[in-house]
Amino acid sequence: MEDKYFEANKKLWDAKTPVHLRSDFYQMDSFLKGKNSLKNIELDELGDVSGKSILHLQCHFGQDTLSLARMGANCTGVDLSPKAIEEARALNEKLGLNATFVESNIYDLPQHLEGQFDIVFTSYGVIGWLPDLEKWANIINQYLKPGGTFLMAEFHPMIYCFDWDKMSVEYNYFNPGQPDHEVTQGTYADQNASVYLDEYFWAHSLQETLMPLIEQGLHISKFKEYDYSPWPCFPDVEEFESGKFRFKSFKTSMPYVFLIKAVKPENA
Repeated sequence: MEDKYFEANKKLWDAKTPVHLRSDFYQMDSFLKGKNSLKNIELDELGDVSGKSILHLQCHFGQDTLSLARMGANCTGVDLSPKAIEEARALNEKLGLNATFVESNIYDLPQHLEGQFDIVFTSYGVIGWLPDLEKWANIINQYLKPGGTFLMAEFHPMIYCFDWDKMSVEYNYFNPGQPDHEVTQGTYADQNASVYLDEYFWAHSLQETLMPLIEQGLHISKFKEYDYSPWPCFPDVEEFESGKFRFKSFKTSMPYVFLIKAVKPENA
């Protein structure tokens, strides 16, 4: 049954990719001229990545992967969408970088990629497309070198409880086992885009996200929550400080993003 969901989501992201490439949201002209697409939330924790090997899971069309490569890292990006990987490889060639891109469902990655990495990285809108975070954590652990670091910046599950148009709680915080299904117009980068396809996504609480990593033996060295989004990817948000966005209609503080930093023991 999961294959049905993955195939639908692959079709969805194949359709989103060309829209995102030409959208103002991704600022492609600035990126091509040297703008780093990574945000301070993850940059502050990544530190100096020069010479380090990085596996970037669910990399979309590779902007962040290529930003890491510009910072001197040896990068491998992975994504489900053939179109996204095609565009990532084209960008890599255009920029004269040496990143590698692999088309694969995260769960199937061992069939397509060998080796271990200093850092496994993933960010923003990723785990909601995955039904099983125990399998996800196992993949992360498998690809981390002993002493390696897993870093994740992700939208807080509380944000996903809201219907963003109604601004009311409409979705589960805890995973009910089955995905939510929607057919929506456009994308977060262009709400008027002619993308109108099925999408399937899963709720994951903070507990459900953290515990599989702990059970894999990874040491959680940092967990942080942020009261803003670094991306204007929700409706009805305003930029209250440079690069920081909140819902206009909410006057009380709430979490928008969380960060996990975990280390694999040297003797693992």
